[in-house]
Amino acid sequence: MAKQLTNQEFQTEVLDSKELVLVDFFATWCGPCKMMAPVIDQLAEEMDGKAKIFKIDVDEARDLAAKYRIMSVPTLMFFKNGEVVDQIMGAVPKDRLVDKINALI
Repeated sequence: MAKQLTNQEFQTEVLDSKELVLVDFFATWCGPCKMMAPVIDQLAEEMDGKAKIFKIDVDEARDLAAKYRIMSVPTLMFFKNGEVVDQIMGAVPKDRLVDKINALI
């Protein structure tokens, strides 16, 4: 299961990480986010040791959502060495995320 991060954990878990990190910016009221939740949780288990996968609730972390200009949810951002290296907006199939993670590792 993907861990939901707080603002305080974001720096150490995402920006300071040497591994590839996928962050799912989501909202509890968002239908496509609810569809993606099981996919994100599966990826967190399957990619353990290859990439870190976390969730950020945009309503609870408004400053992070603003900093990364999250205009719609879900927005999936890929971080490497503290920098955004790619992003995907909207619900997407699991295999597309697996392909993207493997390409970025």
